[in-house]
Amino acid sequence: MSPPEAFTELPSVAPQLRALRRRASLTLEAAAGAAGLSPAHLSRLETGQRQPSLPMLLALARIYGTTVSELLGETVAERDSVVRVADMEATEAGGWTYFQAGAPGRGMQALRVQVPHGSQGDIVRVHPGEEWLYVLKGRLRLRLGDTTHRLGPGDSAHFDSLTPHRIAAQDPDGVELLFVHTLLQSPTATLCLGPTPGETP
Repeated sequence: MSPPEAFTELPSVAPQLRALRRRASLTLEAAAGAAGLSPAHLSRLETGQRQPSLPMLLALARIYGTTVSELLGETVAERDSVVRVADMEATEAGGWTYFQAGAPGRGMQALRVQVPHGSQGDIVRVHPGEEWLYVLKGRLRLRLGDTTHRLGPGDSAHFDSLTPHRIAAQDPDGVELLFVHTLLQSPTATLCLGPTPGETP
């Protein structure tokens, strides 16, 4: 059986790791400490003696201000920096309506989201990454772990996505959000926003 595609690409990671750390002006000790690694372990990653796990790649990408794709040495096609409102197409999933507010394929995904009352409020989400949301209209009920927060227009929240979280509209008219999240680039990345028809959360 041939190895998974991700592992066939990993040998290119070692030189990228060192180059991107130096580009970020970080010492081996500083970068290792921020990633929760020992300097010796990071040194072995940079010399190709050890292979990084995907969570390690995500942590290092954040520290170096880049994406997992760049760490893997992938060249990314040029993207438009500006998204016009006329070009935002609505996508529905699990009762929510999403408008892509950023360029696809980047380390962060930016969305404008409409959450109707009573949809997906019982779904607990846990996944790698970080989330930031800003309430545009309506009132939001956000549960983080064992704590419930109620947010109104102008309120925002920024949290680690590994914290179990639930998002629900508090009012019958629903709520509208700006939503930014970071994830490993994968076909399942959009599932943190709720199931599409036929999918199990």
